[in-house]
Amino acid sequence: MTPGINAARKARVPHTIHEYDHDPASESYGTEAAEKTGANPQQVFKTLVVTIDGKELAVGIIPVTGMLSMKLIARAAGGKKATMADPQEVQRSTGYVLGGVSPLGQKKRLKTFLDNSAELFDTIYVSAGRRGLEIELSPQDVVKLTGGRLVPLQQE
Repeated sequence: MTPGINAARKARVPHTIHEYDHDPASESYGTEAAEKTGANPQQVFKTLVVTIDGKELAVGIIPVTGMLSMKLIARAAGGKKATMADPQEVQRSTGYVLGGVSPLGQKKRLKTFLDNSAELFDTIYVSAGRRGLEIELSPQDVVKLTGGRLVPLQQE
């Protein structure tokens, strides 16, 4: 089990685990997850870590079909500018490898923001903590488990 799955179990939130054979040659982990789980791609969310104003890390969770707006996540986090975080810093602070970063059970709790399009679904899929492993749960439970907020995050 991963820290993400353990966090959901410990909080006793209803969830479903979806495991699939990850293809190392896959260009997009999120698109691959949607295809291999048979889920609606707009219901499968990717976890992206950004640096706010060059100082602190924050997490943006958006559909795999979308693009993260740096302006919107910076504003949500109370900053002026956001950039994608350094991969080593992401792994150090979350405890997960890229392509398998779960918003749940991270080593260090970061400010977390879930795109408000998640509210369109009863459940969404997010990484469970490794490539080839997704966890399906309600958007409200993602917010509860991460201490996050629902906000618009996608580029128009």
